[in-house]
Amino acid sequence: MYFQRRNLLRFLSFTFGSSFILGRNQLGFAAETAASPTTPPPSSGAAVAPGLADGTATEKVTGIGGLFFRAHDPKALGLWYQQHLGISLTPTSEQDSVWQQEAGPTVFAPFKETTGYFGDPQKVWMVNFRVRDLDKMAAQLQAAGIAIKIDPQTYPNGRFARLHDPEGNPIELWQPMVGDSKK
Repeated sequence: MYFQRRNLLRFLSFTFGSSFILGRNQLGFAAETAASPTTPPPSSGAAVAPGLADGTATEKVTGIGGLFFRAHDPKALGLWYQQHLGISLTPTSEQDSVWQQEAGPTVFAPFKETTGYFGDPQKVWMVNFRVRDLDKMAAQLQAAGIAIKIDPQTYPNGRFARLHDPEGNPIELWQPMVGDSKK
């Protein structure tokens, strides 16, 4: 598992020009073992203080708690995400449950304003969802009349596909590599 994640981080470092690869005693290894890091990650540009002046550790976020964005028709768009991608909307009663993600890697990567990666230059964000079976998800979306383009290349960190929600927001689906034959 360590080798597989290290390859993913190496690929992301190359792709986005930042260092996602950390030593075994740092954040990258700590995320794999669910332990707290003993040293802060190296800086990837801006200086980040490893702790407060009084010697206490700096508090960090533990994950993404929500994704909030503007929509022309929030209700219809929310229902689209619920129906086609299985994402539960914000609970409106005690009987409803909030969407639960499965544990796994999450990439947080600001892009240059001029990137063409999102498609339409007017779109300022893109969400990437992990999926277990990209082919099954693509078939399900195509059966619902949703255009999806599967990248024919398999990358060291998995397979990808691209689609857009009804308001034209780009969505990337990612099927991470499972297992590692080089271990």
